[in-house]
Amino acid sequence: MSKEMNFDVTVIGGGPAGLAAALEVHKAGGKVLLIERESRLGGILKQCIHDGFGLVRYEEKLTGPEYARRFIDEFEAAGIESMMSTFVTDIKKTGKDGFIIKAVCSQGVGTVNTGTIIFATGCRERTARQVFIHGTRPAGIFTAGTAQHLINIQGQMPTRKCVILGSGDIGLIMARRLTLEGAEVEGVYEIQPEPSGLARNVQQCLIDYDIPLHLSHTVTRVFGRDRVEAVEICKVDEKKEPIAETARRVECDGLILSVGLIPENELAESAGVTVDKATGCPTCGENQMTDMPGVFACGNALRVFDLVDYVSASGEAAGRSAMEYLREVR
Repeated sequence: MSKEMNFDVTVIGGGPAGLAAALEVHKAGGKVLLIERESRLGGILKQCIHDGFGLVRYEEKLTGPEYARRFIDEFEAAGIESMMSTFVTDIKKTGKDGFIIKAVCSQGVGTVNTGTIIFATGCRERTARQVFIHGTRPAGIFTAGTAQHLINIQGQMPTRKCVILGSGDIGLIMARRLTLEGAEVEGVYEIQPEPSGLARNVQQCLIDYDIPLHLSHTVTRVFGRDRVEAVEICKVDEKKEPIAETARRVECDGLILSVGLIPENELAESAGVTVDKATGCPTCGENQMTDMPGVFACGNALRVFDLVDYVSASGEAAGRSAMEYLREVR
């Protein structure tokens, strides 16, 4: 890593939003750097081997890796600079001149001088602690994304008989994926009176595979010492409160959670960007600039999108806005 580098725009995050933002800056004539903490570009798309991506942008069904590859190929062909396996440790505003970013990787610590910053840091999943499930904390409790990574990337089966809490899209997709790999999905339980995932995923992932969907139900307790042995299921009333007399025990060795996503904006907040405590989203204007001039957000760091096509569009919009901002201040 060189000790000091200078760029017009630095994009933090190499998923679909970050790739789109970097490409848009490059097309507008800006010198852009992309910083990614993983060793490969593509973000979460690397583990999403199901199809359904690109229906809006390309009008065809692509898998996650296929969708990402189109952007990665364009990114590499453009010769855009990137820093992989690199973590941003500090961001400081330097008056009207822009920002100083400190980053660390296996080659050491480097400093990046940049006119603007685009946060494309994505989102993370809520955990069992964040939805206040009582009981023990044995092995066998996974977020849906973790289960997906274990199966699709590492080739490991996380469970043989499981309960899925939450009907978000990734939970629905993992219900199908686990079934295809030979696991038994006892049921998908959703606290809301309607599914939270896309209708097409309800049909293709649950109905087509005869996997039960229980609305207005939730998991209230986990049983097990070393490994999950069972969970307690309850119906909920109109206030989402469990109805005690409806409690029943379901034997299983795994609990898969698909209970919502939180935009990952801790780094932006540490830099001084105002982040809404309720949503985890930064305060932004129509041009996707945060309340810190010169700092932009896009993709699932801006807000959680249903489709990756819209994530890419958000990245492109942030890239254009960053370049417009630079032209105005210089």
